Amino acid sequence: MSIPDSMSPAERRAGAGLAAIFALRMLGLFLILPVFSVFAKTLPDGGDLARVGLALGAYGLTQAVFQIPCGAASDRWGRKPVIVAGLVLFALGSFVAAWAPTLDWIIVGRVLQGAGAISAAVTALAADLTRDEHRTKVMAMIGSSIGLVFALSLVGAPVLYGWIGMGGLFVLTGLLALAAIGLLQAVVPNAPPAPLHVRLPFAEVLHHPELIRLNFGIFTLHMMQMSLFVVVPHALVEHGGLALAAHWQVYLPAVLLSFVVMVPAIIAAERRGKMRQVFMAAIVLLALVQLGFWLAGATLWSLALWLVLFFVAFNILEATLPSLVSRTAPAGGRGAALGVYNTTQALGLFVGGAAGGALASRFGDGAVHQLGLALALLWLLVAAYMRFIVRTPAPAGS
Repeated sequence: MSIPDSMSPAERRAGAGLAAIFALRMLGLFLILPVFSVFAKTLPDGGDLARVGLALGAYGLTQAVFQIPCGAASDRWGRKPVIVAGLVLFALGSFVAAWAPTLDWIIVGRVLQGAGAISAAVTALAADLTRDEHRTKVMAMIGSSIGLVFALSLVGAPVLYGWIGMGGLFVLTGLLALAAIGLLQAVVPNAPPAPLHVRLPFAEVLHHPELIRLNFGIFTLHMMQMSLFVVVPHALVEHGGLALAAHWQVYLPAVLLSFVVMVPAIIAAERRGKMRQVFMAAIVLLALVQLGFWLAGATLWSLALWLVLFFVAFNILEATLPSLVSRTAPAGGRGAALGVYNTTQALGLFVGGAAGGALASRFGDGAVHQLGLALALLWLLVAAYMRFIVRTPAPAGS
């Protein structure tokens, strides 16, 4: 039996470089989440939770609008020029938000950030630079980097906010985007010339039943994430009795414990062909988390417990979904499929922020968790009919 090829040095370099670019950009975005709803109360117009949620989610709206056009532009003018332009626009929006004297101007900055929609171009470049048999590994690297920096941001954001304030966090976000441009040019190889082939009609990708289920999943996951962090930071302050600067005392143990569970779960699922079971269990866990936040009472210990379990489920699903999209997309339609996937992810961010803020403002925090529970149960129903494309485990002793 022949031993399969390992990834080439160029493929490893491309995967690591693109995952790092994603990580730098997403770290800046995620640093805002744990502290923004608390900071907003210091603004003259920041007392309206609905508008605070809009400020959080506005980024996702313009991401959703520009993701597919930017992906198409990268097909026409090249991946790297579109990625560079998107990172510059993202940095500009970050600097506008850093300067903003009011919540309205922060919304303007967030809209500009979202217009730098590079996710589809980055994942398309990853596909360009890797062979079919290794593409899933690279997609999983990129997906895992998002989960990792989300976890790191929850730990670091309260500390950084105490040192440099919200304006400083937005400036740091812009600088990280500019650093990602340097990394792109110095580390990531150029894409090879595009081969001539008949492109799959976009409608076939848009109406693909398995991709629709995966797109619904990423929309739901990020809607729940954004809506949850409209209410969790001030819950830790008001009900947990924990000052904002001390939130790392909850986030750090929660993040570390979640990775202790998440990493072995994904490795075991891949090796033993149990991805369906782990995937479905993670969605069930999301539902239990929302139920716990809603009914278990808001004490410091209960909030910490449900945050640990949320991170376990979120990180498993965040790392798994893009890998499943890359395996499921039909030949000739991978770039379009990733564009639609990233668009629905961005829509989830926008809708989650806006809906979470509106519900919390009108009905209280419990309504946000009730929405999350309903979404998780609906996702469980949708995922029950998914067809999982998995590697066949090698026979023992082969």
